Amino acid sequence: MAVLVTGFPGFIGARLLPRLLELSSDESFVCLVQERFLDLARRELAAIEDRHPAARGRLSTVTGDITVPGLGLAAGDAQRLRRELTAAHHLAAVYDLAVSRELGLRVNVEGTRNVLAYLAEAPRFTRLHYVSTAYVSGTATGLFRESDLDVGQGFKNHYEETKFLAEVEVARSGLPATICRPSIVVGDSRTGETGKFDGPYFMLGAMEKLPSPGLFLRGSRTNSVNLVPVDFVVEALARLSARPESGTRTYHLTDPRPLPVLEVERLFARALGKSFVYVPVPRAVAKAVFSVPPVRRFFGMPAQTLDYFDHPLRFDATEATRVLGELGLECPRLTDYADRLVAFYRERRGTVRREAMV
Repeated sequence: MAVLVTGFPGFIGARLLPRLLELSSDESFVCLVQERFLDLARRELAAIEDRHPAARGRLSTVTGDITVPGLGLAAGDAQRLRRELTAAHHLAAVYDLAVSRELGLRVNVEGTRNVLAYLAEAPRFTRLHYVSTAYVSGTATGLFRESDLDVGQGFKNHYEETKFLAEVEVARSGLPATICRPSIVVGDSRTGETGKFDGPYFMLGAMEKLPSPGLFLRGSRTNSVNLVPVDFVVEALARLSARPESGTRTYHLTDPRPLPVLEVERLFARALGKSFVYVPVPRAVAKAVFSVPPVRRFFGMPAQTLDYFDHPLRFDATEATRVLGELGLECPRLTDYADRLVAFYRERRGTVRREAMV
């Protein structure tokens, strides 16, 4: 039985693959990799085999590209894989709040459409495991449920819009799917390790550049920001994929008890050894300030990031919490691991990328 994996060797994909191997002893995994990432992917697979000797002979790569019809596979690879394919993990996407609409449509929407078309022709195919985002919610306010998708929302950026459109394609395809919607993914709750300093890490960079004691823009006192550590997301993806299911299921991989934005700011500031007076500034004003090129360059923070620190939205994760709870898995509390995130950031800033892997 062959399982297709897209989005390898991205940070989540590279961490997910070893867990999939551990949870399934009778499946082989075929990673669809762009040619320019092929050497990196092969090194990652070799490292996985070194750590997990039982994985030898169960991991391989094929050169391709989700943005090309037929996934850009060579004819022989396409026919062989189609015959053997029983499942797929589709992780490949542009994870960038500032992505252009053109690029977002090409990778997130057309790429997903091409994956779905290929899977539909595999006679033994049984299930798609698709990584979406909780922010298909866009500009919706109040409570966004796992059963919600199109509630008439707008979108704060092209990343949200194109991931929404991609999930619509998954729903329309009719393929049995487990759809997982993580919120903002941060580093490992045990080590702080991450593969990309974006999202809330921009806040850390801004705090570092400001004098202390000093002033810092205040997020909402009541609105929360939903952060989840990568180890929780990876384990949830792996355990859910090993769970027998029928039809399509959607799970919010979100923190069911998120902290208010102001409390997150204070946690990060304390971990940095900084002291601030938090000044309330309307989000529109703050975005206008951070849209000025010299300000954006100085702080290294895209204005789009601010949308996630003052938005009146909560994610219902009732079904995910129930199912994962039965599996013994619970989202860690940010208060218990924020220091580790900041310690890793301070140790590795300047060496970890900020840009999306495209």
